[in-house]
Amino acid sequence: MQPKALRIGASWRVSRQIDTIHAPFDGSEVGRMCLASDSDVDEAIAAAAAAFESTRRLPAHRRAAVCEAVARGLQARAEEFARLMVREAGKPLRFARAEVQRAISTFTQGALVARTLGGEVLPIDIEPRAEGRLCLYTHVPRGPVAAIAPFNFPLNLVAHKLAPMIAIGASGVLKPPPQCPLTSHALLELILDAGWPADALSLVHCSNSSAQRLVEDPRIAVLSFTGSDLVGWKLKALAGKKQVLLELGGNAPCIVDASARLDEALEPILIGAFGQAGQVCIKVQRVLVHRSRFDEFLARFVAGARALGVGDPMQESTVVGPLISSAHVERVLEWIREAREGGARVHCGGEARGPVVMPTVITQATPEMRVVKDEVFGPVTVVESFDDFAEALAACNASRFGLQAGVFTHDLGHALAAHRELDYGGVLINEVPTFRVDNFPYGGNKDSGLGREGVRFAALEMCQTKVLVLRA
Repeated sequence: MQPKALRIGASWRVSRQIDTIHAPFDGSEVGRMCLASDSDVDEAIAAAAAAFESTRRLPAHRRAAVCEAVARGLQARAEEFARLMVREAGKPLRFARAEVQRAISTFTQGALVARTLGGEVLPIDIEPRAEGRLCLYTHVPRGPVAAIAPFNFPLNLVAHKLAPMIAIGASGVLKPPPQCPLTSHALLELILDAGWPADALSLVHCSNSSAQRLVEDPRIAVLSFTGSDLVGWKLKALAGKKQVLLELGGNAPCIVDASARLDEALEPILIGAFGQAGQVCIKVQRVLVHRSRFDEFLARFVAGARALGVGDPMQESTVVGPLISSAHVERVLEWIREAREGGARVHCGGEARGPVVMPTVITQATPEMRVVKDEVFGPVTVVESFDDFAEALAACNASRFGLQAGVFTHDLGHALAAHRELDYGGVLINEVPTFRVDNFPYGGNKDSGLGREGVRFAALEMCQTKVLVLRA
């Protein structure tokens, strides 16, 4: 099996060091990827800096055409991309297919942003000295973008960095997810085939120490990172004067109020809690249920968790596939053991079948337990009761995370109170916090990140405002 080459500026490059990519589910070899050295990364940065002088001058119609061509290419090869993600990332097929469709939407929105991200004519004759002058402002790309992506959405979260980058006319360097770089490689081929300048996007599959060069080099103007909060905030500290966009961890709560309709809430919460083995930063980790509904909800939730399809991610029925690595399996099981030994009750799950941790429901957990206070990133959900809605809101806000929160209620006052009081980037009413549409502003407060994604919003993060004043 020939290794996939690195992309350094306008050239494909085969390195001496080769990384073998294994399927999380059965350990089989999926492919091989060349590993970049420090000098490869430095050359990629230099290429991006040089290419920016041409990409920033590309007209909107060319940038839009590239995004549209990528979207068409993804549609034509949708099943191929979906199955590649299943193999190298362990993502269940149903979710992989959905991710391809989302990536198509993301690049389609990139074309729209390229055509519409303008500026504004601003009246400045608000005092006599400014009479006879016209002011307008536009949004221009800051400079080359370093894009560092995670394994859990190896196509669409890469798209959320590259589509806005292309839309505004910036060059860049992509560090793909280390566990599953092959999807990024296939996407880069599509982008080049779509007409993006050959030297304007590099791909460096590399170690974290080599990737740090992307963060520290002053020629990179924007860092867009999605990953853990511990790594993200460390990178921000190293980034110097760069514009930094961080999409980090979460510990997403979901409130089930007394007025909630359990028939409508149960299935979305089950999928939000356990879909993709919980390896989603906005997965439902805590469910806070009004005491009057608690016993019924818990019984139905546990029964639903036990009935979910688990195992081989290539099977259509699978909801809970493998965790990305054995280290993640061990960590999740250790957190469950900690909770059980601390007095929490495990109603189902709590064990693994090879790389698959069974859907786990916990009650009677305490705030200091890691399954409550940290990001589990696995198929584990804690269910708690509350008596007063304000108490539930306070419990949500007690977290150091603040990405998205869901609230099931048919009390309008409670819905408005949740939006007003919850310190989260997104509050979703009668929806799970796992819900995301790729055009809305997505991002977190507190330890959950900095800035907002959603193609237009990410594009604005990657731009700076430039003013023109004309005197008659």
